[in-house]
Amino acid sequence: MEYKDPMFELLSSLEQIVFKDNQMVTMKQKPNAFSEFEQLRKSTGLKIDDFARVMGVSVSMVQEWESKRLRPSSTELQLMRLIQSNPMLSKQLME
Repeated sequence: MEYKDPMFELLSSLEQIVFKDNQMVTMKQKPNAFSEFEQLRKSTGLKIDDFARVMGVSVSMVQEWESKRLRPSSTELQLMRLIQSNPMLSKQLME
């Protein structure tokens, strides 16, 4: 039986809702996690410590992503896409 990460499933569902009408991300094309991370991170306008808090990771993890030593997981990329598409979400997640 295949294990399905509940957080991944939740984010997938949210992503389908958010991107239903606004096809910003095409599922056919798998973007490079590093290049997509750069675009998403810059578009949020959040400072690195705020961005880390919103993502639920440490500042050092974000620095690892930015230095391209570690790749964000698909779940983390999905959360970044949701934050990018709905900037109010980042404010809610910081509370």
